[in-house]
Amino acid sequence: MDQIERNRLIKQLATENIPRYIPDYRDFKAGDQVLYSGPFWDHEELELAMQSLLSGKWLSNGEYTARFQNAFAKKFNVKEAHFVNSGSSANLVMISALKKRLGWKDGDKIIVSPVGFPTTIAPLIQNGLVPVFVDIEMETLNFDVDQILEYLDTNTVVGIFVSPVLGNPPDLDRLKKICEFYKITLIGDNCDSLGSRWNDKLITDYYYAWSCSFYPAHHISTGEGGMVCSNDPQVMINARSFSWWGRDCYCVGSANMLACGTCGNRFAEHLGSEFGIIDHKYIFTNIGYNLKPLDLQGAIGLAQLKKFDDMEKMRRENYIKFSSLLNQYIPGIDFAWKNEESDPSWFGVPIICSTQELKNKLVSFLEKNKIQTRNYFAGNLLVHPAYKHLDDYRKYPNANAALTHVFFVGCPPMYNDKIFEYIEEVLKTWK
Repeated sequence: MDQIERNRLIKQLATENIPRYIPDYRDFKAGDQVLYSGPFWDHEELELAMQSLLSGKWLSNGEYTARFQNAFAKKFNVKEAHFVNSGSSANLVMISALKKRLGWKDGDKIIVSPVGFPTTIAPLIQNGLVPVFVDIEMETLNFDVDQILEYLDTNTVVGIFVSPVLGNPPDLDRLKKICEFYKITLIGDNCDSLGSRWNDKLITDYYYAWSCSFYPAHHISTGEGGMVCSNDPQVMINARSFSWWGRDCYCVGSANMLACGTCGNRFAEHLGSEFGIIDHKYIFTNIGYNLKPLDLQGAIGLAQLKKFDDMEKMRRENYIKFSSLLNQYIPGIDFAWKNEESDPSWFGVPIICSTQELKNKLVSFLEKNKIQTRNYFAGNLLVHPAYKHLDDYRKYPNANAALTHVFFVGCPPMYNDKIFEYIEEVLKTWK
């Protein structure tokens, strides 16, 4: 099959019987499932994915991945971005890279919220670091910045790990000043917050390093996937090494095919004269993993980036529509407050119920009407079997309340007028 025929086949397969967007809600009717989120794809993602499979030079982590990384870094104002196979892997790689770069020692402490998703906490433990938990504010659901100051009288605190609530950031000006004064590092789990801003700057501009997830529910999706980002080139060299088996070589793209490599010294006595000439690609300086993505995921990411501005705009609009309807028809609820300086790119609509009974009743009501809901992730992680040994959950009453009183609904870009008409008709029947 020549290239012309291959391109024709790709176009045919990608466009044949494919709806404008997936999920496709154009013909939505009462009784259909209202998913809280999902991949916002059309034929462009499928076409590029198939092109990478049929015409790409490497199935895993190839030219499309490299192009996606570069485009992502440019879009989100960071010098380097490194693509891995999930957001959880991105956190693991980032923490491993930072520990090596900044000389963190086993037992050093990182301040975190006890509320959220476990993959913010797990990489700290896996790297021999100690999470120090700070309870949340019920108004914002972010950790209480005032309480952070209580933990900074010791030189074993080396960083603050921020994970904004469904896209809604805490006070980044204060956090930045705290980090500068105490000479500690501000890092971000940005998996739910891509595009969120603080004082007209991307919130990621405030972080020394940050991660992102491309899980199907998130702001952009490559099926699975994640990104590690930093302006520090050594952090990124470390990140590549940890996600590429721990090898020393950092060749990418066309340089990967050169006999001299990017370093200009690919074949040399890297292990000393005793072992002679060794290929740099097989020198290992870290105990690493294989966390590479597929090249087709990079291709999908390129298509998603083109849509990002529109998707972000629709998320913000749909947040307002859904929260307004809930506020109109459901008494006894509130929504997470945002700071005046913040402009969240909302991942969902966080709902704070006045009682546990109301939360349970409202979740049941929405689910029975096929409007998907989600817990505010794990609530207090210290209640869960895997994490309860880390601290006494009873010390964090607001985090416990996040488990019993808080949930969220979606505001994804695929929601349309038919969806909101249905949601309103359902909410009108609330008693």
